Amino acid sequence: MRAVLCSEYGTQDKLSIAEVDDPAAGPGEVVIDIAAASLNFPDLLVIAGLYQFKPDPPFVPGMEGSGTVSGVGQDVTHVNVGDRVMAVGVQGAFADRWVVDAGSVTPIPDDMDFETAAALTLAFGTSYHALKQRAGLQPGETLLILGAAGGVGSSAIEIGKAMGATVIAAASSDEKLEFCRELGADTTINYATEDLKARVREITDGRGADVIYDPVGGELTEQAFRSIAWKGRHLVVGFAAGDIPKIPLNLPLLKGASIVGVFWGSFTSLERDESLRNGAELFQMLSDGILEPRVTNVFPLEEYEAAFDLMASRKATGKVVLRIN
Repeated sequence: MRAVLCSEYGTQDKLSIAEVDDPAAGPGEVVIDIAAASLNFPDLLVIAGLYQFKPDPPFVPGMEGSGTVSGVGQDVTHVNVGDRVMAVGVQGAFADRWVVDAGSVTPIPDDMDFETAAALTLAFGTSYHALKQRAGLQPGETLLILGAAGGVGSSAIEIGKAMGATVIAAASSDEKLEFCRELGADTTINYATEDLKARVREITDGRGADVIYDPVGGELTEQAFRSIAWKGRHLVVGFAAGDIPKIPLNLPLLKGASIVGVFWGSFTSLERDESLRNGAELFQMLSDGILEPRVTNVFPLEEYEAAFDLMASRKATGKVVLRIN
């Protein structure tokens, strides 16, 4: 079968298309014929050897995909051959077929296309867990989202609005901010041309943001935190800027504020029942038309490098997806 192969740690130009052996389902596993797989920022970290989990090369990257079940192992009862499903994992989705732990496989509705399903789990799962369990976002609170036009940022806009928050979307270009407004953001900030802290204080009449959703890191983190409200919560989601920031601890002291880590992957395994409830609630919001995953760029598998380039350049809006079969 075809697969994108990482033979050595590095950047996307080190990847290649290769023929690899078809996978077989062992006990508790499922084989999926992949129709679509989405890119996420952690994929860049995985191929560079910088992620929390480090597969040994050679390996197939890809954390999220959707398709049709073509094989099930022993003890798998919730899906059958022929079912339409989506799945998440650390590696393996950028291929014709993917073998995954059955616990990470979720059936999808008949009316959901594969590209939407491929774009759903990681971004919306992360954002819902972040805003619901980690931040305890309340109706009427102000939510500031950094990197708001990206995959997780754009999902946070929709979920924040669904939870009744006033959403301030911050991004690096006017084009990205227009996309954020289309998603429902109440106010926008271009942090490439505007002072982030000053604009947040202006928008909130000096009160600051109750919750900050931060998948960016770098120098923006401290700027944002200095605009946080009393008893605010700063969600550490990721570091797309590349640098892990160091916050002076007098800042959370003076604001009575919290710095809160968000690690959705561990949440799904350590608090599985709560994670399953989150998933059911997300599906209901999708069914009700409250949420709409935005797949904005689709590439064939053979153009994986262009897809990675778009992600690495931070020019993507919404989700970037590989169409495979």
